[in-house]
Amino acid sequence: MIRLVQSADAGKAKIVGWRTAGNVDRRYSVDCIHSDRIHHQGSDSCSYHSGCILSLRSGTCHTDCIMAAIGNATKHGFLVREGDALERLAKVNTIAFDKTGTLTYGTPKVIHVECCGELSEPELFQMAATAKIFSEHPLGKAVTASYQKKYGTAIPKPDKFAMQIGKGVLVEQAGKTVLAGNEKLLADHKITVPDTAADAAKSYLEQGCTVIWLADQSCQGFLVLSDTIRPESRSMIHALSEQNTTPVLLTGDNANAAQAIAGQLGITQVRSGCLPEDKLQFIRTAQEQQQPVCMIGDGINDAPALKTAHVGIAMGGVGSDIAIDAADIALVDDEVKELPHLFRLSKRMMRTIKCNLSFSMGLNFLAIILAITGVLGPVSGALVHNAGSVLVILNSALLLKWRKNHDFNIVGILIGALIAGGAGFYLVKGEKDAESKKINTIGLIAGLAILAFAVVRTVFFS
Repeated sequence: MIRLVQSADAGKAKIVGWRTAGNVDRRYSVDCIHSDRIHHQGSDSCSYHSGCILSLRSGTCHTDCIMAAIGNATKHGFLVREGDALERLAKVNTIAFDKTGTLTYGTPKVIHVECCGELSEPELFQMAATAKIFSEHPLGKAVTASYQKKYGTAIPKPDKFAMQIGKGVLVEQAGKTVLAGNEKLLADHKITVPDTAADAAKSYLEQGCTVIWLADQSCQGFLVLSDTIRPESRSMIHALSEQNTTPVLLTGDNANAAQAIAGQLGITQVRSGCLPEDKLQFIRTAQEQQQPVCMIGDGINDAPALKTAHVGIAMGGVGSDIAIDAADIALVDDEVKELPHLFRLSKRMMRTIKCNLSFSMGLNFLAIILAITGVLGPVSGALVHNAGSVLVILNSALLLKWRKNHDFNIVGILIGALIAGGAGFYLVKGEKDAESKKINTIGLIAGLAILAFAVVRTVFFS
């Protein structure tokens, strides 16, 4: 498992490792006008000379948007651990889900114990609890909790405990080897499941339940566990599908159980019987086909997939420490209903960045033309530049409280129209002295800039 995570981490670094420093810390500058010559400045800002000297800091605009979006995500229960995670999330078109603990509550209960060997029901249940006592998987914790609730006795601890990732556990107690897991685990140890037991287990699997097989030298029976699907999971899947993303279920469950759960949630693409390496391979294959994948999971077996995915999102409440460490984003309170908002926010953030860059470049180009023609002097140019910077910052700040169907474009249009109209009126009807004309001209330019900014934002980026 550790090797899988390390391999995934190295592979992801090749894809996104360069972006963090490049996107967050990068700064741009424009040429500065000085009399009849153009000087290129290598720093973030330029010194003021006799002409109009402007600086475009699109890197700062970029950072402002990212920080505002991260602040918004935090309010909705997300901990963004990677600086460029939201940028990458905006490009995702496939979302892979683990089942237990992600789409379900991750607190299953034992609803049935089936014996097919010489052990009684209490003995079989105790065998399962002993095998799972050191397990960190939600299913293992559910077995031990259900046993203690039903019998109230101490659970014997095994002499040796070994996890079989994606299959179950293997323990030794009193010189006897005990297996607890799925049919793959029993098949690896050449243990045959009786036909009657297999038929009985199939009926539970078709209902979406999980079956844990138990064996020593032969198959002794199985436990049936049922988990509760989060009531918001279906609406969340539907909302994500409306955003042109494809949900995929990756689970270690039997095919029948996986299809039953997927049918209840409205997921059409299902991969059942997945080991950690199977989930990892699915993501690698998809991304090689230029289909960026977001992986959402909670368990240790999800860690390699979370690490190699374009974006990994871990459940912060029920999730394991390894899964959270491997992910780019953690959903702290496990409220999966907030996932559609996070995806919409990432796309909104990228549109805002594009809007800010377009406006900054357009305003600076206009100011340069006006400076060349002598309309703007050093002071006027500085005012126009700072006014543009303020607008860009305010536009980025709107991301802090942004949510679906919540926009302030109409306010910007009204403010811009009011400023431009007032300045234009006084420019025509007001005082004719040079100073008044200059002030009204600056007001008119600022108002038109605000108006144009709001209109462009409404038409192209809403």
